[in-house]
Amino acid sequence: MKAWKAALIGSMAAWMLPGAALAQTRGPVAATESGKVQGVVEDGVASWKGIPFAAPPVGPLRWRAPQPVAAWSGLRPATEYSHDCMQKPFPSDAAPLGTAPAEDCLYLNVWKPAAAKAKLPVMVWIYGGGFVNGGSSPPTYAGANMAKQGVVFVSFNYRVGRFGSFALPQLSAANPDGLLGNYNFMDQIAALKWVRQNIAAFGGDPANVTIIGESAGGMSVHTLVTSPLARGLFHKAVVMSGGNAQTAKSATLKDAEAIGENLARAHGIDPAAPDALDKLRALSAEQVTDGLSMIELFQPKPGPRTYGGPMLDGTLLVDQEKAYTSGNFAHVPMLIGATSADMGGKTGFMIAGAREASARIAAQKVPVWEYRFSYVADSVGKPGAGHATDIPFFFDNAAIKYGAATSPKDVQMGRTISAYLANFAKKGDPNGAGLPAWPRFTAKDDAILDFAADGKAVAGRDPWGAEIDAAGPSQR
Repeated sequence: MKAWKAALIGSMAAWMLPGAALAQTRGPVAATESGKVQGVVEDGVASWKGIPFAAPPVGPLRWRAPQPVAAWSGLRPATEYSHDCMQKPFPSDAAPLGTAPAEDCLYLNVWKPAAAKAKLPVMVWIYGGGFVNGGSSPPTYAGANMAKQGVVFVSFNYRVGRFGSFALPQLSAANPDGLLGNYNFMDQIAALKWVRQNIAAFGGDPANVTIIGESAGGMSVHTLVTSPLARGLFHKAVVMSGGNAQTAKSATLKDAEAIGENLARAHGIDPAAPDALDKLRALSAEQVTDGLSMIELFQPKPGPRTYGGPMLDGTLLVDQEKAYTSGNFAHVPMLIGATSADMGGKTGFMIAGAREASARIAAQKVPVWEYRFSYVADSVGKPGAGHATDIPFFFDNAAIKYGAATSPKDVQMGRTISAYLANFAKKGDPNGAGLPAWPRFTAKDDAILDFAADGKAVAGRDPWGAEIDAAGPSQR
């Protein structure tokens, strides 16, 4: 049996069980547009995991825009994470996957305070990983502790690597969906549409949605804020280490098609043959992945390129710098920042880019609050907060990340920064009772809030501002 048929049958079997069999396991039930899902309650938090928001993107749906979910009857169990999207994990990942990767991966997860009755603000997490790695299952991405602060927390998977970014002339000619190439962002928009249509059934307010992403997830937030296709799907945005709003600076569909042809040749397929696309779709998920991971982005294999990443299509992914400068973007409140020892150093892409993006967006009279995360967990010790080290603290998950080595100061930093985040999700302003004032960013005042090495939140003029300006525009 073909692998994609087996994947479809496996995913169907999980939700074709009669409701009576599942009702024996008690748990909260929510009714989505596709069917009912049953979760669990633990420590005052209700959660549902592994809810499909699109059909499995396998077989003929590989390299297609996400398609509707087939409806099911009875109760579908939603107590465990589904597969993260197909990739090759790498040992030094800051957030190792919690599930085995697979091509059937378009699922999401929801957490809410179990006792809540009123509609709550919604926070939607978009993971990083260079668009080739990452998933929603890492323990430090769990939303239970944010739910305890009065929000509904959603995480989801989107396709990565060659499954998320791919083009071929034959695929462009067929194009049944009107969109090409950036399947990663199509998945993100599909997940946000699911939130708009279904989150009320979980206690969330579809009119109060905050998107938050780190690294490639932060770049994705810039993409969504500037994309015409994502308008109205969210109301606030948080960019963590997302650079200077240039997710794809110059790559075009034509460039991506040439890279797709290279991939075909690498597998002995003539890209000009009439059945080239069929043969590419017949490759196993492992063959398509071919070892691609974050490591290969920095140490490319010799020979013609077979992976290109996101591409400017002018419809979904637009020129973000131009959009921000012209004002043609979603004017929603934003938090923007980076870690103190982020990639590229203090004058590089992440840190300087956060400052550039903040200035560009604030110039359009959009509320922006800029931060720098300088805190280092006590058990780590060495100075300088590295890339992605802020995530466990944003979600108040320091104890999950550092286990028995978690210090009281670590816990307090998590409580502080997650409180700012919860406030922002609730009312579009991170400030609140018991927290040091976080001033809005303007280019004139150049104010940031530093989550400092001593565990305090300190507001003031950016001490690195003059040095960043002297170095000139940041580079990817």
